[in-house]
Amino acid sequence: MTDPFSLLGIEPTADVEEIRQAYHNLAKKNHPDQFRDEQSRQEATARMVAVNLAYEEAIHLASGQQNRPYTAPLSCEDAVIVARRLVEQGRPDSALRQLLRSETRSAAWYGLQGDILMAMEQWESAEQSYRAAVRLDGNTLSYRRGALDALVALRKSRTFSGRVRKWLKGQKRIK
Repeated sequence: MTDPFSLLGIEPTADVEEIRQAYHNLAKKNHPDQFRDEQSRQEATARMVAVNLAYEEAIHLASGQQNRPYTAPLSCEDAVIVARRLVEQGRPDSALRQLLRSETRSAAWYGLQGDILMAMEQWESAEQSYRAAVRLDGNTLSYRRGALDALVALRKSRTFSGRVRKWLKGQKRIK
């Protein structure tokens, strides 16, 4: 199957709502009931089958129901660019999925992964990512600072007040 996002005419970073909107627009344009002659109707049916399959695949990928990230690999640089854009949009989960599409890792990759994990409050994993960035590029202070911030956040989360904060946050999600 071709890339479902390109078939729908949207970016691979599109969220579920953008995917639905693109699908509805294509469905209106290509629905077989709009055509009177049989050949046009058959062509529209074939297009709708492709659009339906692309929609299902894109929703599946965007909603995180898949155990692995979208399989089309990105260069390390492209993955970092796409992931940064998603972080700026406040979508750390999607950013992490896109970052993991990279087949190679650099200090900047690990640093960004640390930033994303910090936003997701995964302190221990964030600290490990920053440490990997430091091993690759020990001269960048932001990686060292990130590792320290993650370690401090991890220690705070293990205090009584940190556990209460986490519990309260979980209660808000339930409502």
